[in-house]
Amino acid sequence: MPKSAEPLRFVTFAGGIASIGADATQFCFDNELPRHRVLLEPYALADRLVTNAEYLEFARDGGYRRAEFWLADGWTTVTSEGWSHPLYWSDALDAEFTLSGLQPLDPATPVCHLSYYEADAYARWAGARLPSEAEWELAAAEVEISGNLLNQLDEARLHPRAASGSLRLRQLYGDVWEWTASAYAAYPGYRAPSGAIGEYNGKFMCNQLVLRGGSCVTPADHIRASYRNFFYPAARWQFMGLRLARDL
Repeated sequence: MPKSAEPLRFVTFAGGIASIGADATQFCFDNELPRHRVLLEPYALADRLVTNAEYLEFARDGGYRRAEFWLADGWTTVTSEGWSHPLYWSDALDAEFTLSGLQPLDPATPVCHLSYYEADAYARWAGARLPSEAEWELAAAEVEISGNLLNQLDEARLHPRAASGSLRLRQLYGDVWEWTASAYAAYPGYRAPSGAIGEYNGKFMCNQLVLRGGSCVTPADHIRASYRNFFYPAARWQFMGLRLARDL
């Protein structure tokens, strides 16, 4: 078990006009369409996910008691629900409940089961921000779909793993769904399909945030760069974590 993760690096992107969204000639869900252009300012993405050890620093620094890091709705939720750490962490901050039972907190593995509010608060505390979904997709377009996904492990672990390898960007696929700062809304030109299928995604385009990249329980053949997951900002039960972004 790694005792600590490699130091976090930021990878820069020039921005500009880019196209995002699915290729309509291949299978995709309606909310991935239509493919369209976006304008991105120069930005940087962290080369890996935020780890348990890094998030632990936030918790021990009083992050859950310092309103300056939280969105108003997030602070209301933290105080009303009594949150003081990620959902499945022990109160002593030294263990987490997993699909294999209670395990010692691994400092090098990605922090998971975070709400959007927690991810956003951590990013502010760290002097960074969450990426937009367009920034994430532009970066993911250059990365092969490979990682800690359900069908790609020699031995299914069903839990996030520490970053490894020498890719410029690591852990874009698998491990945890990555919160973005983007509201779950229709792409320009989107029209909900007629009939029952129109109830599947379009009806939920309100008050939710987009996540990208899949997790350790996502089938490898189910994920792609354009895939848009979405959850309410207070949700914590899914394998959800974060990658930091910065403006340049």
